[in-house]
Amino acid sequence: HAGTARNDAGQLVTAGGRVLAVTAVGADIADARAKAYEGVRSISFPGAQFRTDIALAASRG
Repeated sequence: HAGTARNDAGQLVTAGGRVLAVTAVGADIADARAKAYEGVRSISFPGAQFRTDIALAASRG
């Protein structure tokens, strides 16, 4: 993780910017991309945002 801090209660909180990276391995780029976005869908927190275009052009050939 990155872009994190501890609040007054000692909890880990986002502090802005990119806070996580999700990666995956697949049979090809399209498969790896699909698996990575499966992982993205399992993560949520208030204010979370993510790009939807990572490796899109490469997966289309």
